[in-house]
This record gives sequence, structure tokens and C-alpha cells, in this order.
Amino acid sequence: MTCEQPQSLDAEFSAFVADGSAHLAHFAEWLTGDPHQADDLVQSTLERAYPRWRRIQGRNPTASLERILVDEHCSSRRRTANRELPVGRYPERAGAMDFADHQAQRSLLLGALERLTTRQRSVLVMRFYDDLSEAQIAAALGIVPGTVKSTVHRALARLRGMPEFAGADPARCPLTGAAR
Repeated sequence: MTCEQPQSLDAEFSAFVADGSAHLAHFAEWLTGDPHQADDLVQSTLERAYPRWRRIQGRNPTASLERILVDEHCSSRRRTANRELPVGRYPERAGAMDFADHQAQRSLLLGALERLTTRQRSVLVMRFYDDLSEAQIAAALGIVPGTVKSTVHRALARLRGMPEFAGADPARCPLTGAAR
């Protein structure tokens, strides 16, 4: 395989990146909990996808890139597990709009997602943020649908058991997109 691809594949890849990178960035941000790490994750995903683009474009490219993104996230967590220390609170972003309630809920949820296992977090993000079916998630992660169901059940039970979610209104959850 050569390093260069035909210009039509380059153009198709560039068009896909232009159209789909925002979705990948949001997906990655829910996985990582940090917009900067999400950008790095999307970049490494696109780097891995480019040489394989001929094969990826024939299938569902969004699902393929999401799978690569989840794999990259799992790998990066293993690589950085001993080097990074979690903080109790995310720093405020410069120029933040007045979405105080939404941002507080989002920060609370991201902090809670941080405490889940990588698989639990991936399954919840794919199920509720990306709105994939259990079969689609199972295919994307290479597991059986029953594992997806049990992982969602255990992850939600773990989230519900966290003290910061006592009395929380699930209809206003930023992950599911309700009450935005």
C-alpha cells in the first residue's frame, strides 16, 4: 500500500471530515469529559482512519470512526492511567455564556461519567448521546447485545447510586438532550 491515495479519496475523506467532525468532537467530549482531550482524540481517530478510508467509506463511515474513536479512547486511558490525576472540578471556560444551570448539570454528569468504567461510559454515550440501538452498539464494540443491556443497566444503577444524583430529574439530563 502506498502512502498516497487518489485525489478522489482525499476529497471524499476531506468532505466527510468537514461534515462529520463536529459529531465526532461532541461524541469524544462525552467520552473524555474534556474538550481538549476530545480534540486530540478526534485527531488521532482521523489519523488512524485516513489510511483505511477506502475500506471504511464502503461501510457506515460514522459508525466505523466511532468504533476507532472508542478504541483510541480506551488505549489512551491505558497509556495515561498512571500519569494523570483527576480533579474535583473542571475549570471554567473563558467567555462562558450564561448557561449556569445547564453547565452545572453537564459538569455534574461528566464528573459522574468519569467514575464509570471505560466500557460503561462508552455504552452510555453511544446509547443516549448517539442514540444507537443495542444491536448497533454491540456491533460497534464487538460484544453481544446482552452485554450491552447489562452494561447499560449496571452503569445507570451506578449513576443513580451516586449522592449527587439523589432527587435529580432524568428528563433534564444533558446526555439525552432533554430540556436543552
